[in-house]
Amino acid sequence: MFHGEEFWLVRFLFQRGLALLYLLAFLVAAFQFRPLAGEDGLLPLEWYAEGADFRERPSLFYFVPSDRAIAVVAWTGVVLSALALVGLPYWLPEPYPTPVSMVLWAIVWLLYQSFVNAGQTFYGYGWESMLLETGFLAIFIGAGAVAPPFVILLLLQWVLFRNMFGAGLIKLRGDDCWRDLSSMDYHYETQPIPNPLSWFAHHLPDRFHRFETFGNHVVELLIPFLYFAPQPASSLAGAATIGFMGWLMLTGNFAWLNALTIVLAIATFSDGALEWALPVTAPETVATPLYLEGAAILVAITVIAMSIRPIENMLSESQTMNTAYDPLHLVNTYGAFGSVTRDRYEIVIEGTADTEITEETKWEPYQFKGKPTDLERRPPQIAPYHLRLDWQLWFAAMAPSPRRHPWFHRLLAKLLEEDDETRALLAADPFDGREESPTHIRAVRYRYRFTTPEERDETGRWWERERVGTYVAPASLEELRLRGPGL
Repeated sequence: MFHGEEFWLVRFLFQRGLALLYLLAFLVAAFQFRPLAGEDGLLPLEWYAEGADFRERPSLFYFVPSDRAIAVVAWTGVVLSALALVGLPYWLPEPYPTPVSMVLWAIVWLLYQSFVNAGQTFYGYGWESMLLETGFLAIFIGAGAVAPPFVILLLLQWVLFRNMFGAGLIKLRGDDCWRDLSSMDYHYETQPIPNPLSWFAHHLPDRFHRFETFGNHVVELLIPFLYFAPQPASSLAGAATIGFMGWLMLTGNFAWLNALTIVLAIATFSDGALEWALPVTAPETVATPLYLEGAAILVAITVIAMSIRPIENMLSESQTMNTAYDPLHLVNTYGAFGSVTRDRYEIVIEGTADTEITEETKWEPYQFKGKPTDLERRPPQIAPYHLRLDWQLWFAAMAPSPRRHPWFHRLLAKLLEEDDETRALLAADPFDGREESPTHIRAVRYRYRFTTPEERDETGRWWERERVGTYVAPASLEELRLRGPGL
């Protein structure tokens, strides 16, 4: 069906897609890392530097734990990712593109490693490890006119396989709703950050929800074995995966998880398949340099040896989701959403300028960029950008108190202090631009649900809610300092 088994065009598209995601990841670090995990962050950088073993969690910030270093590393990463995105190595004459590409991707990978290993809870997501694992393999894929080592493409397919198949297995093992095909009855409403189409997807017919859950099992449990098949089966499997991820991107905000999976799926194609589907033509290639072939083989041997534990975990009845088994995140295990929450809980943070708290006190809510607070606000489109605080607030809301979240009281204190960097993480601070400052703050826990079509027609609201408890009782800054660590 497809002519040719070359992979120059595959590499070209893969590198551009990966560079775009690294650019995005470094921008997230540039704007969010300091208020979240910097010198005076919600989880201060010194907590990492003092509590970590460098050999277990290597990071440049272990040696230079400063906000200035964070800014330098983040913006350096932005510049280098942008150079990779525009294809800097391809501008050079042979034989320079490949060694320049290797150095460029190695630096990008090392810089981002520093954020992941020092970011603590705010960087504890599976797509961080997957971005690092994929970035490491990108070092050895070559550039310019040379043909990419085929073994590196196989290793990228192996990352994709572990991501998809691991996710499929953990779902079957994790929750009855995946087995009785009812998971989509809850997913769109209870996912971390719904997007503008989530409300509409939630209200699709039950029969469609059963069909898409069954389709999820097919795409995650059966299709991945075709990634390693000859063409055109491999390309068709990659296309199915891309279509599946595209639907998830249309109906939810999962940072760059779906986009990165699409980038990995490019490795299942050949140039012939891409030329058949796209109005492009790959140029002639030259033989892969011996040093690049040798490096690719060494990487393959390393990956095979390090894949034992991820495979054991994937096949285990007690499968663990999203785990790195080495400090550099070279070979990881993946799998998310083994359990689907049936109810959506939200923490609404409110402040007041009243000096004394009474039943008449007027509380004003802080608005966040992604999470629902305002019932009339349409869910926003955020992905592939990543709102790390909003995601952690989703996790925090699952419990009735912040006992397991040491950063939460620090967040409340910083809002009372009107800290500018923390405010930048919000969509709106009710006290911004006002002469009066907040004197007390509280956090209320609600159960949120999507409105029905009839309710939305009548009220214009996207959400309804009911109060289920007090997450943090009203407190002044002095009272918070007595409650929270390091305030």
